[in-house]
Amino acid sequence: MTATDSAKLGLRERKKLKTRAAIQHNAIRLFLEQGYHETTVEQIAEAAEVSPSTFFRYFQTKEALVLEDDFDPMLVELYKSQPRDVHPIQAYLNVIKESKARISAEARQEIRTRMEIVAKVPELQAALMGQMNNTLDLFAELVAERLDKGKDDLAALAIAGAMVGIVMGANAYFLRQPGVDFIDAIESAVEQYCRETLGIKQG
Repeated sequence: MTATDSAKLGLRERKKLKTRAAIQHNAIRLFLEQGYHETTVEQIAEAAEVSPSTFFRYFQTKEALVLEDDFDPMLVELYKSQPRDVHPIQAYLNVIKESKARISAEARQEIRTRMEIVAKVPELQAALMGQMNNTLDLFAELVAERLDKGKDDLAALAIAGAMVGIVMGANAYFLRQPGVDFIDAIESAVEQYCRETLGIKQG
């Protein structure tokens, strides 16, 4: 969520976002300092100055601290705003390009750090694969809406599957190339798919 989006919320909602961000920020810091497995929920809660029960109101599991972020609503909004005559995967590329201007450098660095933690923890890698099923469902629903089809339509699922596959490929590339920005890797991967597989020239 961007600063502009946050400013539109009421005081209570902004406080919730601030608390959630504090919990996640302190968790990532502790994971880097002492290791993922060595860090307890109690330590994270203490560092964020909240109770363990408050921690679980914001994050159901320790894995969620690394795998979750608040960008989905923004990305969904941008995707739904894309012209209907644009191919669903080209529309996704447009969303990535537009979202880059709305995600701060600090947030992008945190995304990179979280993905680097995932690369070192097998349980997180397995959880990430499971999360991809949810991403597939989200993509399928968005694509189906563009195609005026049901979310269980084969074409919608196939296109959504291609989108998930592109993200997974970009993630693998990102983890093998020190210094690469995660969002840049996804953008480049989708751009190449549009150009080389769909034959859509990029301006």
